[in-house]
Amino acid sequence: MLRWAIIFFVVAIIAAFFGFSGVATVATDAAKVLFFIFIILFVLALIFGRRGPPK
Repeated sequence: MLRWAIIFFVVAIIAAFFGFSGVATVATDAAKVLFFIFIILFVLALIFGRRGPPK
């Protein structure tokens, strides 16, 4: 998921460079959403993934 956020960010930078402001805005928004979803899932994995062996 982080890979997709990076890809959308690169697309946004390229679109902004060539003057496609609408495409850049959409790609930037998609990258932000995917990045925050990644961060939330990462934190949840850190919290709930550290369980000890069953007793």
